[in-house]
Amino acid sequence: MMQQEQYKVAMEAAVYMVEVDDLLFPKRDYLLQVYYLFANFVEFTEGRTLAKPLVDFMKLCYEEQGEEAVLPKTLKHFGLPDSYLENFERLRANAHLPLKLFLPDKTKHFLKALFASKKQVGILTDGNPVEQLNKLKHIDWEELSPFLSLLKIFFLKELAFRNLEPLDFLQETYAVDKADICIVKQL
Repeated sequence: MMQQEQYKVAMEAAVYMVEVDDLLFPKRDYLLQVYYLFANFVEFTEGRTLAKPLVDFMKLCYEEQGEEAVLPKTLKHFGLPDSYLENFERLRANAHLPLKLFLPDKTKHFLKALFASKKQVGILTDGNPVEQLNKLKHIDWEELSPFLSLLKIFFLKELAFRNLEPLDFLQETYAVDKADICIVKQL
């Protein structure tokens, strides 16, 4: 009951759209598994033992310099050809993760409170739609599984490609005023 009270103030809207990365799970959890898979792929392809140092380097680079720096610095540091860029991007979008992704407790409580309040809940996410959908496939929804059929998923890049303004589109889709839509990017 206390968790539901915590979110009562935010329960004014009729529709809640949540982001995938860093709300449904830490984006870092996904990326580190992709780095692990990529490092093993490179080790197999190169025929030399370098998966562990490669993944350790990628993790350190991610933590110190951010996601964008990881691959260019990794390829340079290990003397790998740029042809691995395409392999990495393909793997990142379609990876079959070795471990499930888990919802943080505060996200779980927030979503449960929304569903208990009969709010409409959806996912509005940025990034590569194939990758974002793949991430959703790997989430262990636990006790929220019964509500999955109620979730609609919208991709900002797809809406932009179709020249649709996200709020206008959501307003029409859910038949509510824009003021009744709450976009949640972090808790």
